[in-house]
Amino acid sequence: MINDDKMIDDLAVLKARLIADAQRDGVLDIAYRVVDSPVGRLLLAATDQGLVRVAYASEDHDAVLQTLADRISPRILNAPGRLDTAARELDEYFGGARRTFDVPLDWRLSAGFRSTVLHHLPEIGYGQTASYAAVARLAGNPKAVRAVGTACATNPLPLVVPCHRVVRSDGAMGGYLGGVDAKRLLLELEAAA
Repeated sequence: MINDDKMIDDLAVLKARLIADAQRDGVLDIAYRVVDSPVGRLLLAATDQGLVRVAYASEDHDAVLQTLADRISPRILNAPGRLDTAARELDEYFGGARRTFDVPLDWRLSAGFRSTVLHHLPEIGYGQTASYAAVARLAGNPKAVRAVGTACATNPLPLVVPCHRVVRSDGAMGGYLGGVDAKRLLLELEAAA
């Protein structure tokens, strides 16, 4: 009879060796892990350039990983160590101890005007909001209000790149990739700090 505890230990050792070998040999293009948060389980994915994706459970983590495999590389591994800093910074954010993120970001999943919009979102201060129209002006195209909405809706790095701080001109929430309840929770968290 096989000892279950020994088998679990052996599997953990093999997994650790696989991760170390993949990193050493340069064949780990995307590392990922899943973390729990007040807005649900979040998938974090990183390349050697930085955090490339944060995904809500509602986005279907398996589908997100498949998209990363299709768009970046199929060499993906659950290697949580590469994401320790990102996970720690998210914990600090949700605990009220962090207002901005310092992790390096890999922006390759956004291009053109969408990328321009996303690069301006960190200018909206912690605990503040800006309208889609104001963000369009920040991005240099005041008439591109709908395009700002699309950029926010397709933000590959929600939370870290704060699209939740963008609201409608009348002050209403507007949509959010993680759902309106998540957006409300994030805005309330920041307002309470």
